[in-house]
Amino acid sequence: MPRAMLDYTKTILQKVSFDAKLFAKELKKAVSRLLPSEIEELKIWLQFYILDKPELRPTLLLLKA
Repeated sequence: MPRAMLDYTKTILQKVSFDAKLFAKELKKAVSRLLPSEIEELKIWLQFYILDKPELRPTLLLLKA
């Protein structure tokens, strides 16, 4: 079940990536719901996902806090 939540989170983040504010809001919600190991996995995925999306790079700071 936890894996399903991580996959769902990635799907949601991909769908809202057109808006940096909305992306940050969904990322904050995800961090509050995921397990620490899943957050680490999400961080790795996010680093690759935002390579070509400079407007989303500041959201990486939400995971480092």
